[in-house]
Amino acid sequence: MPRGRLRVYLGAAPGVGKTYAMLAEGHRRASRGTDVVIAYVEDYGRPLTRRMAEGLATVPRRTVAYRSCTFTEMDLDAVLTRHPRVALVDELAHTNVPGCRNEKRWQDVEELLEAGIDVISTVNIQHLESLNDIVAQITGVRQHETVPDDVVRRADQIELVDMSAEALRRRMVHGNIYPPEKIDTALANFFRAGNLTALREIALLWAADRVEEALLRYRHDHGIQQPWSTRERVLVALSGGPEGDTLIRRAKRTASRGAGGEFLAVHVARDDGLAGASPQLLASQRALVESLGGSWQAVNGDDPAQAVLAFARQVNATQIVIGATRRSRLKNLFGRGTGEAIIEGSGDDIDVYVVTHSEAAHGRFLPSRRSSEKR
Repeated sequence: MPRGRLRVYLGAAPGVGKTYAMLAEGHRRASRGTDVVIAYVEDYGRPLTRRMAEGLATVPRRTVAYRSCTFTEMDLDAVLTRHPRVALVDELAHTNVPGCRNEKRWQDVEELLEAGIDVISTVNIQHLESLNDIVAQITGVRQHETVPDDVVRRADQIELVDMSAEALRRRMVHGNIYPPEKIDTALANFFRAGNLTALREIALLWAADRVEEALLRYRHDHGIQQPWSTRERVLVALSGGPEGDTLIRRAKRTASRGAGGEFLAVHVARDDGLAGASPQLLASQRALVESLGGSWQAVNGDDPAQAVLAFARQVNATQIVIGATRRSRLKNLFGRGTGEAIIEGSGDDIDVYVVTHSEAAHGRFLPSRRSSEKR
């Protein structure tokens, strides 16, 4: 039996409309004749959400007793027995009450997917495990229910449910998120405009990275070699020489000029294992790259120019930054001829910038002949 498909509605904060969007999608599929059921939906007393759930088949929840209290959870076995084509399962990061088969709801969802059932679910960005500390720093609230990032990244579809901070606060004031007695406290704490704006930016960037992953897979699967300039991605080629810090900082500044730009660093080590750059210097430069938010990659190759170009196309780089000696713009510190080879091999789709020590110190680039022609 083929595995089910997972679709996740991702939001920046409670109240942006994830559950509403999930239910709307359920109605759309049901109207086409698809067997859709509500396996678990939490409406939090919101009238609009509750009305949207009307008309969809529902699998009753199971009651679980714990510490002299009773709770309701998704009845996983009942949903598996019912075996709908699509199950709507809210709150992917939810922790089940002790006594359930699985500790986390995402584990329940995994069982549904393995049984061939498509699942539509929801999660807020603050519940992703890798962002827990960042969200706590911004909002002052640590989320105790989290889901591993890879669970969400593996989803077949991720749809961002976006809303500005101002619109979300208005929705709160109008009583569409929390009951009246909680509104003022929420607006003064978690739902401050600064908090919501920061969470929204995190959600947008996380979703953009997920889209970029899908784009790279598409290019790989279809054998597309030339970069697609969907965003500026600056690659700095490092020989391990003392000019590396200057090149790294220049690449970072270049990438930061455009929204969503990023920079990467690559060092080419010889295949024959002969000694090259100082390991201590390379470690220092790697630490600098990572401290500035870049990513570091070491690759092997006897032809540094070809290795740099191959890596640039693999990561969809739009610009390459290389270093040159003061004696010549075209002799970078990989050795004679490497700079020229990178420039000649870059084609029309990657711009190459050659930076000298003295000119870089004054904050200027020396464009190569080929890069000048291409721009």
